[in-house]
Formats: sequence, structure tokens, C-alpha cells
Amino acid sequence: MIDFRTDPSRYRHWTIKVDGSVATLAMNVDEDGGLDPGYRLKLNSYDLGVDIELNDAVQRLRFEHPAVKTVVITSLKDRVFCAGANIGMLGRSSHAAKVNFCKFTNETRLAIEDTTAHSGQTYMTVINGTAAGGGYELALATDHIMLVDDGSTAVSLPEVPLLAVLPGTGGLTRVVDKRHVRRDRADVFCSLTEGIRGQRALSWNLVDELAPRSALSDRARVRAAALAERSDRPMDADGITLGPLDRSVMADSITYGNVDVQLDRAQGVATLTIQGPDEAPPAETSALAELGTGFWPLAVSRELEDAILHLRVNEPTVGTWVLKTTGDPDLLTAHDAWLLANRSHWLVREILLYLKRTLKRLDVSSRSLIAVIEPGSCFCGSLAELAFAADRSYMLDGTQEDDDRVASLRLSGMNFGPLPMGNGLTRLESRLIGTAGAAAELTSEVGKELDAGTAEGLGLVTFAPDDIDWEDEVRVAIEERASFSPDALNGMEANLRFVGPETLETKIFGRLSAWQNWIFQRPNAVGDKGALKLFGSGRKSEFDRERV
Repeated sequence: MIDFRTDPSRYRHWTIKVDGSVATLAMNVDEDGGLDPGYRLKLNSYDLGVDIELNDAVQRLRFEHPAVKTVVITSLKDRVFCAGANIGMLGRSSHAAKVNFCKFTNETRLAIEDTTAHSGQTYMTVINGTAAGGGYELALATDHIMLVDDGSTAVSLPEVPLLAVLPGTGGLTRVVDKRHVRRDRADVFCSLTEGIRGQRALSWNLVDELAPRSALSDRARVRAAALAERSDRPMDADGITLGPLDRSVMADSITYGNVDVQLDRAQGVATLTIQGPDEAPPAETSALAELGTGFWPLAVSRELEDAILHLRVNEPTVGTWVLKTTGDPDLLTAHDAWLLANRSHWLVREILLYLKRTLKRLDVSSRSLIAVIEPGSCFCGSLAELAFAADRSYMLDGTQEDDDRVASLRLSGMNFGPLPMGNGLTRLESRLIGTAGAAAELTSEVGKELDAGTAEGLGLVTFAPDDIDWEDEVRVAIEERASFSPDALNGMEANLRFVGPETLETKIFGRLSAWQNWIFQRPNAVGDKGALKLFGSGRKSEFDRERV
């Protein structure tokens, strides 16, 4: 079982050093620290385990170190920054393992960009040695790239000429969409195994700054300090320690404090039930330090994120996730209102951003999502986003036998901007894309208890069966999903979820991921005579030359 929970005391590949407003996140990969035996992580190459630590470090720097305004990513190895994803690992991994690895790596890179854009914690990279493939892609995720100018150190994306695959963690997209490298120059760059160095790398906008090796540390210090000046993060605030996540994994269940997962592997179904808050939000933001990770919005974000990642990697045949909620809508409404009223507070901002990232993980998970809204549900505000993220939603119309409660759905300010999808739209805007202004008009419904008939009429749920048809309709929907091809469902769902504008993020998870997914199955990459299998053997790949 792959476990995404870790902390700095267990890091094998990264170190964090904080000096006032600047933190250094240094890569020093343990060659023998791979998740699986059979490959060595030479030259700071990485596997999923290395990225699990990086993701954890990015989160901790946001929450535990409010005074940190600049994060410098660099390497502790001499004349080596990062050689990218470990080729031995990729060559021996299953297709699903490769795709899940790329997806998590993409999410971590995007979290770095989200931090720079919204948290006042700017990331920069100091490339002190070779940066190839995923190593350069890591640098691309940061806001400023400083390259040592020593006549030999280069940046490169050599996947096409060397491995017959793509720079699958966003390299192609970021080179042209983010750094605005001219398309013809990008074509040259991505075709060169040896990469580009020095002045040409700077003039082509592949890096932002050059520094001689003798002055690299001093130049980096000056640049980091300058970047820190534009931050609004407080210097005198106390952070929140992200303590161990309490989780119980049993044969057919995964249990957290606020999230429960029940597994039916015969049906290929996981039922996720998210519990709403059981107490009111604090009166003042000063209480957050005492509440710590027990504060419901932070706790539920951490637990749901871990559940999503665990199911993705450890339960690949569980293809349908049924989303349920329970709790008091009034308490959840109060939490949503409190978060929005205090969003200028640095820690509240971080909690909102964490929830946003967790819901984005749900959006890009290759699983069928079915929301079930019953009496006693708490599909309200921030938890209503689960229903809007679902591929289908079913809401009971009326009451059930021996239960006079009625299912309801409630909107809050959370549904109108703070939690966007990767396409830059809210889930309501994505859902109602064909009707101009329809999502904005729903603001008049904020705070109202919407029954099934009203919710269906407003386009908020897919179906609203009555008690007679309820169980059969939900059961048939779940069974039908299990009868379809998982591959076809992956393609259908990913295309239908991300409507409207295309962004760097949707290109990475849509266009780029689709191509990489396909290329990873082709004999030219993974066949017996393919580039990934023969890399390092001294034998030349034999390609099928047909363009298909």
C-alpha cells in the first residue's frame, strides 16, 4: 500500500531550512530510497515517493511558516539539480502506475503555482547543475528561475528524442503558455537531448537570470529577499502544525474523523460519506491556533484529500465513487459564512485554498462520481460542491417510509467563486455553461432550503426520483457504470467535466495527459524494443515509423 502521509522527520529526499522570510527546499534524493526495489534514484531523479515528500513540504510551508515569503528550490548535490523522473521506475511500472505518478506530480507542481499566485509565498528555483526533463519541469512551476552560468550546465526536455514519450508533467505547456517561448524555439528545445545553456537559455526565456557559480549563493539570496518584499504574509503570526492524520484502514473501509469510505470491490464501488461540522465556528480568528488541524474545514480538506489519493493509487479497480454527506446544514452554512468573512486572514486564506485544491483532485480523478442526496444529507455550500463535481446526482423527492424528513440542498457564497475548477469557472458555471448568466442568477437562492423538485428545476441535480423509484434508479445507475469500459468512461468524463475556456491547468490534465496516456501504451515507448525499456542498455530503439 502506498501511503501519502509523511512529515519532515521521515523525509529521505528533501530538507527544509527556514531563515526569516526565506525557506530553502533542497533536493538530495537518497539513491536507495525508491518506493519499489529494482531501480536507483541516481542524479536526483525521482519517483512517487520523492513527490509525496515534496507535496507535504509545500503544504507545511504554507501552514506552519506564515513568515516565509519566498521558497528557494535547489539541490544539495554537486553540479546536479535534478535528472527528472527515474527512467528505471517508468520502464518497469504498470501503465496505471505511470499515469497516477504523472497526475500526482502535476498536482504538486500546480500547488506550487497556486502558492505563488494566492498565498504570498513565491517559489523560485536555483539550478546549480543539470536540470533535465522533470527536473526542469519542476523549475518551470516556480515564478523565477536562476541558472548557474558555468559553460556546461543546461536545461532540457529530452523526453521526445531520448525516451519516445512527452514531458508529461506540464513541460510543453509551461514552456509556451507560461514562459511564452516562441513555438519554433520550443520545437528546437524539446528536440535537443543535450538541452540549452547560458545566454541562449536566458534569451529564449527558458530561465530568468544567470549567475556565475562563484556568485550563485549571493545572487540567490538577493533575489529571494526581493521577491519576499511583495508578500503580505505576517512576520509575527503562529503557524499550525500539520500533525499526523488519524486514519484507520480495514479490509473494506477507510475511516477518518470526518470522512468514511466503504468499499464494495465486487461492485467496484466506494461510498464516501463526508460529515459536516458538529459545532459552530469560533468567534474570533485568534482561536484558530488552539483549534489547529481540528478546525473542521481544515480537517475535512486533509481527510478527503488523503481518501482521494489512497483510492486512486491503492484501489484501481474501484471505478465508481458514490458521494454522500451527513450533518447539520445550519452549522455548515455558519462555517462557510465565517470563512468568507475572514478570508483576508492569512490562515483562513490557506484553508480555503486547501479546500479548493482538494476539490480539484476530485475533478481530475479518473473515477465515475455519483452524488446521492437523501434526507439527513448536508449538501450545503462547500459540501454542495461535491454534488456539482459529480457526473450525475440523484436527489430523493419527498419522504421515505417511516422517515418524515425531506432531502434538501442549500447554496452559499462558497458556490460562487472561492472554489473554482481548473478551467477557472465555478462548478455551477461549468454545469450551466449553455445558459448565459444562469449561475449568477442562482445567487438569489443562497441560504434557501431547496427541495428535490426545485433543485431539479434549477439544474442543480440530474434526477429527482420519488420513494417508489429511488432505490432502483440509484442502483441501476451504479450497476450501469460498472458495465461500461473504464477506458471509455475515463475519456468521456474528462471531456465532459471541463467545459468552457481552456487554461494551462486543463491543458495539462486534458490534452497533455491524454496524449501521454496513449504514448505510454505504444510499443515505441514501452515495447521490448522501445526507448523506455532500452534506455541505458546501449541498444538503439527500433521504432514503428507509421504515424497514426
